[in-house]
Amino acid sequence: MTDAFVDHVVVNHVGRPDTMKAIVRDAYGTADGLELRDIELPGIGAGEVLVRVHAAGVDRGVWHVMTGLPYPIRLAGYGLRAPRNPVLGADLAGVVEAVGDDVTRFEPGDEVFGIGNGSYAEYVRAAESKLAPKPTNLTFEQAAAIAISGLTALQGLRDHGKVEPGQKVLIGGASGGVGTYAVQLAKAFGADVTAVCSTAKVDMVRSLGADHVIDYSRDDFADGEQRYDVILDIGGNPSLARLRRALAPNGTLVIAGGETSGRWLGGSDRQVRALMVSPFVAQKLGTFVSRENRDDMIVLKELIEAGKIMPVIDRTYPLIEAPQAIRYVQQGRARGKVVVSV
Repeated sequence: MTDAFVDHVVVNHVGRPDTMKAIVRDAYGTADGLELRDIELPGIGAGEVLVRVHAAGVDRGVWHVMTGLPYPIRLAGYGLRAPRNPVLGADLAGVVEAVGDDVTRFEPGDEVFGIGNGSYAEYVRAAESKLAPKPTNLTFEQAAAIAISGLTALQGLRDHGKVEPGQKVLIGGASGGVGTYAVQLAKAFGADVTAVCSTAKVDMVRSLGADHVIDYSRDDFADGEQRYDVILDIGGNPSLARLRRALAPNGTLVIAGGETSGRWLGGSDRQVRALMVSPFVAQKLGTFVSRENRDDMIVLKELIEAGKIMPVIDRTYPLIEAPQAIRYVQQGRARGKVVVSV
């Protein structure tokens, strides 16, 4: 067993198996190194919940954890030379199987969604503070696509962009997991929304309620014809200078993503430059790391149940095909979210 399992006591009851199927790997690397294996069930601590997983979300963060790149991710508790937890996956939806002694919000049988520690498996352990009741109008597959991408979009627009009704908001990377939530949330906040995506995804993004859609292969959002009060840049890696040309003189830029092949920075150099430049200009330039917390999951749940936002699911893969799901997301082909069904 690895450190991820040794420090916790397994909670057993009659009828629960001692092992489970999970997608695991022994070393950092590509999806070729992933295998479906039988491993021991994870144990739970006093403030944790054991969830029987019905579905798990796939996002680019899974690729980073799988490869251990960029290297700083290994310093974030995932293991320096080898993965601490062999099981991949974080986004989840399922049914509570058991609860730790200090858990007060959930009991066995509750349907939940949130973030766990290795969700590409039949069971996963999760902190009580990172779970919320599943929206009543969603399937488990839809609910598994909420937490990580939804939290990033919500906090990027509400907390860091401080979007207000009537503002002009530009969403870069609007067709991805975070972007599809961001378009809907910005509209829910009363903004005039311009979304940037590829030709093949224009119709899908427009269907989410975007007021304007820019096909980046044909038009340039930074051509000077329009300036935006808030820009949430999720993907595509436009330069900081180009983003600033599209930003209003006193506007706010929030960089929430962007990928390169760099093994040390992995695209975060733009974020670093934005933070360095921001104190010396009128524009507010910044970035953030999303907070995994129950309160904001409840906000997303309520917005979903009110019909303000909905998960966008491109396709669903069975657990054994999780490696293919990760490859599909990494290729940038997904329209919205990809989900693994367990």
